[in-house]
Amino acid sequence: MTYCCAILVDDGLAMVADTRTNAGLDNISVFRKLQRFEIPGERVLLIATSGNLSLTQYVLNDITRGLENPRTKESERLIETPSMYAAAELIGRAVRKARSEHCEAFRDARLDFDLQILFGGQINGGELRLFMIYPSGNFIEATRDTSYFQIGEHKYGKPVLDRAARFDMSLREALKLGLVSMDSTMRSNISVGFPIDVATIHRDALRLEIDQRIAHDEPWFRGVRESWSRALREAHSAIPDPPYRRGHEEGTVQEPGARRARDH
Repeated sequence: MTYCCAILVDDGLAMVADTRTNAGLDNISVFRKLQRFEIPGERVLLIATSGNLSLTQYVLNDITRGLENPRTKESERLIETPSMYAAAELIGRAVRKARSEHCEAFRDARLDFDLQILFGGQINGGELRLFMIYPSGNFIEATRDTSYFQIGEHKYGKPVLDRAARFDMSLREALKLGLVSMDSTMRSNISVGFPIDVATIHRDALRLEIDQRIAHDEPWFRGVRESWSRALREAHSAIPDPPYRRGHEEGTVQEPGARRARDH
């Protein structure tokens, strides 16, 4: 299991991914799930993956070494694609190729063809864009209205993004929000864990601003976790007490025994 999220804002793009890979409770490994493809001044691309590790490595290998375009018959590599949309199409084709070659074997082994990808970045001459690519190879793009995507074990980190993610927030605020979402996930699911990889891209900078791995004992992130927990406790305590009292308002349900005593 894994958790990755990407938040697109007016300032840029923030992406966060854990590194834990589980093959049972007693077989836990660390693999990088956030990949960077960068030619400073020309392009900067980020890919976060979830699902079966062999499938994600297969797809990454194809788009790195080159994959034949069925129309032109030429080999295409991610680092050479002319646009973000063309790059998303290339990744989608690599996913479909993996499905066509491995899906039957996975089915025979009673395994799910489990693979999702977050892909974002900017190529010189184009816009900063963010896509989510599905196991079938099709994809959707983030917009101002839906400016973040998640893959993997997303349910625990989703509420904070739903409440706080905004397209007009700063890139640093987006990164903090992504990390709070990651912390919420790690607290509720032991299959998601340290270290955490984070990366940010400023719009039109065409280079990585932040490319960092966060360990479990990193002081700043430990402070983030403690601050968020304290803020939640304080917010909970500040909520006014419920005004409800049984039997004091019209329509309040009373216990069956009390109703029988009143009727007699």
